[in-house]
Amino acid sequence: MMIARLLGLKTVFTDHSLFGFADSSAIVTNKCLEISLAACNHCICVSHIGKENTVLRARVNHSNVSVIPNAVDTTVFVPDPSKRSQDNIIIVVVSRLVYRKGVDLLAQIIMELCPAHPEVRFLIGGDGPKKWLLEEVREKKDLKDRVTLLGGLEHSQVRGVLNQGHIFLNTSLTEAYCMAIVEAASCGLQVVSTRVGGIPEVLPPEFIYLTEPNVPSLIAGIEAAMSDLKNGRTISPFKCHETVKSLYNWVNVSERTEIVYERVTREQVKHVSDILKCHQSTGVFPFLLVISLMYILLKLLDWWIPRE
Repeated sequence: MMIARLLGLKTVFTDHSLFGFADSSAIVTNKCLEISLAACNHCICVSHIGKENTVLRARVNHSNVSVIPNAVDTTVFVPDPSKRSQDNIIIVVVSRLVYRKGVDLLAQIIMELCPAHPEVRFLIGGDGPKKWLLEEVREKKDLKDRVTLLGGLEHSQVRGVLNQGHIFLNTSLTEAYCMAIVEAASCGLQVVSTRVGGIPEVLPPEFIYLTEPNVPSLIAGIEAAMSDLKNGRTISPFKCHETVKSLYNWVNVSERTEIVYERVTREQVKHVSDILKCHQSTGVFPFLLVISLMYILLKLLDWWIPRE
């Protein structure tokens, strides 16, 4: 991004993540982000909570950040209720098996929910360093026939897994925008998710059971979804699909992104002096020397190998 600005190009940064402020790694990451975005023309975030996070972390102007959510290919993620089990309730999890995705919570939920509800089966897709924890729970509690670990999935396989389920479970501890719950809702599943980050913004309240990021609250949410399923109080899978189709489609996302790009193209190209002033506000004064050296090097290259 720095090279692009020194070459006279406009820059747009898209942020999909949430970061904290307390630990040392977050402090370093946030300072690097602040330096990187000091002279950026515009930022795009996928949720309003993500926007607030980026504004605070990078100290960018609120008006220079737009919120444009991700979209889902609803021609691919189509409901198929015929694939669902008639005898059991299938809870689907599709996620990277890492701490941030709440795998520790998932392991505890499996241990508590399976003995209480014999009809429940877990179908888990994904891989990661926490996979061993789920394997250990399955072995210790003798749940081999009730907990299926599919391992890593290709994106083309996700729809087939989702359509086997009744309930989609998301146990994330932090999330700017959860694409998985949108894909699950598009396939007509009931969604149970932790109320963290930008997740409350993603789906209408009637399409999601929001819980606190702890085991008792998640189990209560799952049991509420199971009760509604057994008593026929669920929304039709095809109505879920149509709602997602109207809310999140790539045509709408691309049109909104084009508006941002058009706005940026109308802005004045920043001179190197303006770029230096922007970076001066970060307080990392040695970086001004880095920018100056990069500018001189680019000018030398421009002289040695002219752009024309």
